[in-house]
Amino acid sequence: MRNYLAFLKKEIYEYTKTYKLLIMLMVFAVFGITNPLVAKLLPEILGSLKTEGIIMTLPEATAYDAWTQFFKNATQMGLIVMVILFSPVLSSELSRGTLINMLTKGLSRTVVILSKYTCMVVVWTISIALCFGLTYGYTVYLFPAGETANLLFSTFCLWMFGLFLLATLLLAATLTKSNYGCLLITGAVVVACMLVNIIPAAHRYNPISLATDNMGLITDDIEVSSLYCTILISCLLSFLFLTISVLIFRKKQV
Repeated sequence: MRNYLAFLKKEIYEYTKTYKLLIMLMVFAVFGITNPLVAKLLPEILGSLKTEGIIMTLPEATAYDAWTQFFKNATQMGLIVMVILFSPVLSSELSRGTLINMLTKGLSRTVVILSKYTCMVVVWTISIALCFGLTYGYTVYLFPAGETANLLFSTFCLWMFGLFLLATLLLAATLTKSNYGCLLITGAVVVACMLVNIIPAAHRYNPISLATDNMGLITDDIEVSSLYCTILISCLLSFLFLTISVLIFRKKQV
C-alpha cells in the first residue's frame, strides 16, 4: 500500500510537471464555458445570416441545447484529447529507463499498473466534473427555466465509459511499446464497439452505449434501467482489462 501511494503521488507530480493535467483542465474548462454560450448564440448568429429570398425560422435556444453541446464535446473532442495525452502512459518511461530502475529496485509491477490507472481516472474525473460544473452554472444563468431529466445519471454514464476507455488504453499500452500502437489498438476497440452497436440486440450490452445514449436519457426517451446492464458489463470489462494488463506487464520484457 505504501508503494502504491508513493508511486501514485509520483504519477500525479509527473502529470503536473508535463502539463498533462493543466491541458486536460483547460480543454474541459473551455468546453464547460462555451457549451451554453454556443447554444445561446448559435440561433442568433444563423438568424443574422439572411439571404435574399430565404427566410430562416429557428427555434429558441433551451437548456437542452446547452447539454447537447456538453455531451457532443465531451464524447468527441474531450475523449480524443484524453486518449492522446495518456497514450504514452508506459512507453515514455520505458524509453527513458526511469521505470526500469524502479522495477529493478523491487517496485511491484502490479503497483505500477494500478497506480497509473488510478492517476488517469483521477484526472479524468476532475476534468469531467469541472466541465459539468461550468456547463451547469452557465446553463442555469442563461436558461433559468430550463429543465432536463436524468442529467446526473447521464453524466455518470459518460464518466463510466471514460473508465472503460482508460482500461482499454492501459491494456493497449502493455501490448505495444509505442504510443502510436497504443492509439491504434484503442481506436480499433472503439470502432469495434461502434460496429457492434449497429446490432439492436447488442446495444444494451455494449459499453459505447454509455456515450451514445446521453441525449436520450436527458430527454427521457431512454429508460434509466435500460443501461444498468451496460454499466455492469463496462465495469466487468474494465476489471478484466486491468487484470490482463497486470498479467502481461508482469511477464513483459522491459
